[in-house]
Amino acid sequence: MERETEILIEKTEGTAARRQVEMVERKGTGHPDTICDRVMERASLALSRAYLERFGTILHHNLDKGLLVAGTTEPMPGGGRILEPMRLVYGDRATAMFRGVRIPVAEIIEAAAADWIRQNLRFVDPLRHITFQNATRPGSQELADLFSRPGTGANDTSVGVGYAPFSPTEELVLDCERFLNSRAIKERFPESGEDVKVMAVRTGRRCSLTVAMAFVDRHVRGVREYFERKEAVLEELRRFSADRPFDMLEIGLNALDDPSRAESGIYLTVLGTSAEGADSGEVGRGNRVNGLIAFSRPQSLEAAAGKNPFNHVGKIYNVLAREIAMAVHREVDGLEEASIFLCSRIGRALSSPLVASAVLGLEAGVTLGDVRPAVEAVIRRELAAVDRYRQRLAGGEFSLS
Repeated sequence: MERETEILIEKTEGTAARRQVEMVERKGTGHPDTICDRVMERASLALSRAYLERFGTILHHNLDKGLLVAGTTEPMPGGGRILEPMRLVYGDRATAMFRGVRIPVAEIIEAAAADWIRQNLRFVDPLRHITFQNATRPGSQELADLFSRPGTGANDTSVGVGYAPFSPTEELVLDCERFLNSRAIKERFPESGEDVKVMAVRTGRRCSLTVAMAFVDRHVRGVREYFERKEAVLEELRRFSADRPFDMLEIGLNALDDPSRAESGIYLTVLGTSAEGADSGEVGRGNRVNGLIAFSRPQSLEAAAGKNPFNHVGKIYNVLAREIAMAVHREVDGLEEASIFLCSRIGRALSSPLVASAVLGLEAGVTLGDVRPAVEAVIRRELAAVDRYRQRLAGGEFSLS
């Protein structure tokens, strides 16, 4: 019989927002790593739906191994050329035969990938600009058998991590990328590509924001116009960020640009993503499940995107830990900050991790004894509702990047 989950609660000194130095990054919609995460997550959702429609249950699969191999392009003002398409290599394990019925795994994955690309990358045609390479294989017998056992056991021994609330620096990074990739900005600045990356470095109350954004060559007639449009975008971003709680906010856009080098000194692309000819991407190298890479925060190195939502704790526990942290911070008075860690043991019930740990930043005058019972009650309540989170994950309700 499994022993009850051990819940450990301790306090920490100083919240992220009060530390002297804070560094936060976000890779936007068109970044090669984000493309991989979101495409493979969309593929997992599509495969889960196919399994449910055919068999009434989600079968064994994990599509968290994806590599986007950069193509070759020749950007130039007014419109460049695609010399070699990008290549998406996708895997890892998926049930392709069940009860004598064949499941068209490759077709489902590629259709889902193409659908996401059409919806999110304006200039990328998945039929012309990407080739697909299937690297999925059947899963191991023991792991596949977990799907048919009574109850739902964890398919791995791993740790999920989440924290709340976001600091002002984290909110700035998240908001800026979403702003630059918003429909309003794309309509006003059609030359702005989806490949946006934002890095913030805060020292004390001074914050420096470095933004990279691919420009689309067909909407730029020359070097002079590029810099004019770049300055216009930068001014919009400054206005958008003007009311943030910093004494000084410096913003740089496409810092590598060099007007003295003519067309070779500007960030110009054919399709709006560096994956077309500069950078490859990989599942798990980008944003964590909360959409950020926050270097002073606890985080898991699990690639959540593409993992199955039925029993893979690399996905379920990272989302669940984030949701528990938000609930704890929202519902328990006296907390400035909460970080939650959930450690699974393979085969153990998802509702009963081996250890659940809460690390709390307390308001002045508050002790652990004041908050411990309420925090533990929230943790136990949310763990007991893990099936609800699994259903929501299978329905695509959570963004994982």
